[in-house]
Amino acid sequence: MARQNYASLQAKINKEIERLQKQAQVLQSKSRKPVINSIIRSMKEYNITPEEIAAAFGRKSSGADKPSSSKAPKAPKTTAKKPVAAKYRHPESGATWTGRGKAPLWVVEAEKNGQPRQQFLI
Repeated sequence: MARQNYASLQAKINKEIERLQKQAQVLQSKSRKPVINSIIRSMKEYNITPEEIAAAFGRKSSGADKPSSSKAPKAPKTTAKKPVAAKYRHPESGATWTGRGKAPLWVVEAEKNGQPRQQFLI
């Protein structure tokens, strides 16, 4: 008996889901029509062809066919970052530091002991 209740309840829920999905499609269709009409009106006003729209749409999504004299700022090309050469070396351990970012402990401790950072320059 419990299995039949579950199956009938599941079927009822599935029917409700289908009804709501159809209702959502109708709502989307109704709300899209004015937007499409506005686009068509603007296309006619500015003599824009569907081919121009398709070309512009393809340009935006694929990044191809961009005009070279574009006034929009170009995004910087991403290149692999080169490693920075070491600027400081610990004389005993041979540990190195580029001088960027947080100073390593051996530099901090040496400065606490009164040694200048410049003595570790490579």
